[in-house]
Amino acid sequence: MPNLSLGSELAFRQLEQRTRRYFLGECATGLGALWLAGSNQTASAQGDATTATAALHHVPRAKRVIFLHMIGGPSQLELFDHKPELVRFDGKQCPKSFIESQQFPFIRGIPNMMGPQYPFAQHGESGAWVTDRLPHFSQVVDDVCFIKTMQTDQFNHGPAQLMVHSGQARIGAPSIGSWVTWGLGSENENLPGYIVLLSGGRPPRVGKSLWGSGFLPSVYQGVQCRSQGDPVLNVSNPQGVTRDARRLALDSLRRLNERNHQLFGDPETLTRIAQYELAFRMQETVPEAMDLSAEPEHIHQLYGAEPGKVAFANNCLLARRLIERGVRYVQLFDWGWDSHGSSEQQAINVGFRDKCREADKSMSALLIDLKQRGLLEDTLVVWSGEFGRTPMRESRNGERKFVGRDHNPHAFTLWMAGGGVKGGTTYGETDDMGYTAALDPVPLRDFHATLLHLLGIDHTRLTVPFQGLNQKLTTVIPARVIDKVLS
Repeated sequence: MPNLSLGSELAFRQLEQRTRRYFLGECATGLGALWLAGSNQTASAQGDATTATAALHHVPRAKRVIFLHMIGGPSQLELFDHKPELVRFDGKQCPKSFIESQQFPFIRGIPNMMGPQYPFAQHGESGAWVTDRLPHFSQVVDDVCFIKTMQTDQFNHGPAQLMVHSGQARIGAPSIGSWVTWGLGSENENLPGYIVLLSGGRPPRVGKSLWGSGFLPSVYQGVQCRSQGDPVLNVSNPQGVTRDARRLALDSLRRLNERNHQLFGDPETLTRIAQYELAFRMQETVPEAMDLSAEPEHIHQLYGAEPGKVAFANNCLLARRLIERGVRYVQLFDWGWDSHGSSEQQAINVGFRDKCREADKSMSALLIDLKQRGLLEDTLVVWSGEFGRTPMRESRNGERKFVGRDHNPHAFTLWMAGGGVKGGTTYGETDDMGYTAALDPVPLRDFHATLLHLLGIDHTRLTVPFQGLNQKLTTVIPARVIDKVLS
């Protein structure tokens, strides 16, 4: 390396000390500068949405998304993937080819095959096969597109959940909702563009990483709301603090943050301003949006909702209320679908049956309600787990009292409805045992590309530079839009 003059050396060392955030804030084309310019020098909940795509890449079919994630990996073999051939092999020893060179979280030794535990029947004009555990859902199958050959490369819950929601198995990548709200913004400046609702008694294993913004500005992370108590923690003013007093305090804080941004140029300072301002507006808008008591009795009966409870049914109804008010992306997580057979709660013949009963009416009601309000046409509804279950009965050197299946990343069922999806169709086919894809496998990145496409976004163009790459939801591996599922 040639010698540098003293002046050049000093300039070089100075550049080395510039952090990425300082560059983003100071640079005339930095995200922070663009965000501030695009917001008329005011902090808003929209953030720098226009910097991501500038405009939609093509005409969108969907304007918003409701994603229903059944945490734990529900068994496709007891729900949607009808395998009569598997009945013939019930109780027989698993072929060695099924377990050779395969990794399982819990299966030890050679397990036995296990047929479906519930009967199936065909429904609707499409003739879709659905288990008898979902009598309400069987009435709406003609609005649904089933993808039966979803595949992931992760067989443990946490990494597999991250794969579904961020396209990567490690913590730190933006979730789908963050990508979408970064790219499209929100339709309501008084509510978050991305809201998360939990049910089932426990949060997902990797927690808030599933709705985190990763290397995108933190204003795009999901906001967790509750269906019991204050919708958002600390949304109410403390006792003795009036709204006018809160406004004065925020104005003072805003001036300090604006001064800080002028000095240091950190774009996260702008994010902080936006979050404080949004929180102030949310004090009036969120309680109204989350108030289920405003719904008529026939709607409560349709969903099976009970105001004041923490329940999947309540969250389905809340999802409809939120997208009506302009929320771009609503994410529901429902815990309790892990069916190893290690306990009564995790048994396919006990706990799984109960979870089906809890979810069936409300998820079907969501489709019915959206359709009758004219919202299903431009609202994409997605239902999925993080992987499927094996056609073998789970055994850990011997079968146990309760019936269960181990994790299966090779094939699971995801369904979509509305938002430009071709209802009454099935894409992909698994082998006779429902173990792996026999026709048209769909890796998660293809699903992600399709979801973005339905929203008017080209997945190859929604990128952000980070760690030397133009990062995107579909990662660096080529992905395709599944054209055959589009209407």
